Amino acid sequence: MSSFFKFQALAVSLAIVGTFSSAVSAQSSLEQNNAPPLKLVKTIELADIRSSEPDVSADELAKNLTTTRMVGVQNHFDHLTPDLKNSRLFIVPEDNKTIEVYDIRTGKFVHSIKGIGVGHSVVYRAGIDRIFVTDGSNGDLKIFNGTTYELLKTVKLLADADATGYDPVTHNLYIADGGLDAKLNYTFLEIVNTDTGEKVGQIKIDSNRLEAMVVEKSGSRLFLNMTEKNSIGVIDRKKQAVVAVWPLTCKVNSDVAMDEKNHRLFVACRDGNMNVLDSDTGKVLQNLPISTGVDDMVFDPASQRIYVAAGAGFVNVFKEIDADHYQAIGKIPTGPLAKTGLLVPRLKEYFVAVPPHGTTSAEVLVFAVK
Repeated sequence: MSSFFKFQALAVSLAIVGTFSSAVSAQSSLEQNNAPPLKLVKTIELADIRSSEPDVSADELAKNLTTTRMVGVQNHFDHLTPDLKNSRLFIVPEDNKTIEVYDIRTGKFVHSIKGIGVGHSVVYRAGIDRIFVTDGSNGDLKIFNGTTYELLKTVKLLADADATGYDPVTHNLYIADGGLDAKLNYTFLEIVNTDTGEKVGQIKIDSNRLEAMVVEKSGSRLFLNMTEKNSIGVIDRKKQAVVAVWPLTCKVNSDVAMDEKNHRLFVACRDGNMNVLDSDTGKVLQNLPISTGVDDMVFDPASQRIYVAAGAGFVNVFKEIDADHYQAIGKIPTGPLAKTGLLVPRLKEYFVAVPPHGTTSAEVLVFAVK
């Protein structure tokens, strides 16, 4: 065979190999893209958190998922909080009158903080080793020693002290309280300085029900769910005043997250919808369908993913393609009223608290982020 024909044969062979390699690479990429974004890798059993009620049916559960107060499952959870310095996970079973502390890596029980009425939000400040807990039934903020768990101080607030937002620059903690539980037709955003444990401000909000908030890092705004008004309240933290109210198109708004780089605000509602807003103007740009009964949502800037935990028993995961395009990449099953989740980017894990139901004790599902 001449050198020319040998060269041609070699070229054809290389082309075939190249085509095959490209096909394998494309298939591998396709399989990777089709893989679920979360994989269950561990379950932390909360053996002492059990229900005295019969297992709730899916139909019964669904009746309460779109309301401001989700009932029907005993010991349902409020928000999870990490302490990576001391390898701890703070868990809030609302009816148990405790804050449960587990090792975030091993899943072993560490401590039970007692003396809580109805716990809601936990904030841990590693720098001063303090645990801050909002107590809805007692209407206060409880401050505990982070090592001994001793109660150090109680800051008196109003009934339904619940959602919080923390400003890492001023160390101020913003706390929603008041409203119908306090026999008021309005609420407040209380401001407590976590360095001193003193109340340093109060902002009146024209809504009888508030839910979660998000603190802007690149500016002085705070975005607050004014649930009764079906709106987002824009708070200027420097002025300590409401500077705008933005109406939504979804119902019973309960959580909010932010993509500051792309100027987008995500507001999740319990009716099964999530509004995407321009965070500069408040204009609703689009709506994304989610599972009903949402109570927790987070945006991860690194992966540009949005994780939405919903009481219907699923975590909805979206990928932000750009500021105007979002792709649903997973609907991960969890459990009845598993409405609170926690993303820990450093561990590449996502935690979901599942309340006890029937004979099944409460548990925290640990997913690897894929």
